[in-house]
Amino acid sequence: MTIGVLISFTLLGRWQLGVFEESGRPHAITDPAPVALSTLLPAGARVPVEALSHRVTAEGSFDASRQLLVAERAPTVETGGGAGGNSGYWLLTPLKVSDGRLVPIVRGWVASATDPAVAVPEGPVRVTGRVQPSEPSDFAKRRTAPLPPGQVATVSTAELINVWSGVRLQDGFVVATEQVRPAPGGTAHDTTAQETPPSGAAGESGTPENATAQGQPQSGAARGQEVRLVEVPGPTVSGGFTWRNLAYAAQWWIFAAFALFMWFHFVRDAVRADRDRSDKSETEEGPEKAESESPAPALDVTPQA
Repeated sequence: MTIGVLISFTLLGRWQLGVFEESGRPHAITDPAPVALSTLLPAGARVPVEALSHRVTAEGSFDASRQLLVAERAPTVETGGGAGGNSGYWLLTPLKVSDGRLVPIVRGWVASATDPAVAVPEGPVRVTGRVQPSEPSDFAKRRTAPLPPGQVATVSTAELINVWSGVRLQDGFVVATEQVRPAPGGTAHDTTAQETPPSGAAGESGTPENATAQGQPQSGAARGQEVRLVEVPGPTVSGGFTWRNLAYAAQWWIFAAFALFMWFHFVRDAVRADRDRSDKSETEEGPEKAESESPAPALDVTPQA
């Protein structure tokens, strides 16, 4: 019974401790609708805390010449550089918006640097994504050799300023949560796509109508292939510890300690009582045993005169 009480009280205390720890973790909040980029990220300002993970929309044109691959990344922002078996590349492409600044956009994730989805859409586009802060330089595992040209280990504003020199760079970056679409009134197309030959020419050469000139296959964007989006959590709010649950946990463990003390007290008293009864019994039996074991008096057999 005592063991059962100890186990129950210990588990109850651990449960209350878990409630206390959970209360301190960030909690998801209502995800507001997307707003314009300039509303949350004013030009020249650092990313405010209240803007993190909120959805924004931005329109502009991608600068394909400055695209970078963020190497050894998993398709989630919660895993740093040097991911394991699921490592690939983030497509980091700067979007030039109307005020002239470049906004780093993580368009998605590819498993290989030669994936057709690496190709950058041309023309005016609209991007919807979540705001993320600049990553620290130690968010990626230390490398023994430098990355190839055109690749970086983290999305660090300090590093991008040196890579994309001579531009107005927005602090932080945006992770796309929807596929990049043409902006209203504009057309986005792949920079490497070849124009489809006229149907008549295709028929004369025997080439299918959906093939490119010279028989080269179309790129991923031309075929309608979409890039895999990077997972990014929604906005959260810092939790506040409920100290009452910590007090409850301590209370249950105190009860467990008290139950153990009482068990020890009862066992000790029982052992002492048995020992006292045994000593008393031996004390009472001692004289009787000595009397019974004493020799009988010797008979006087001396003859009388």
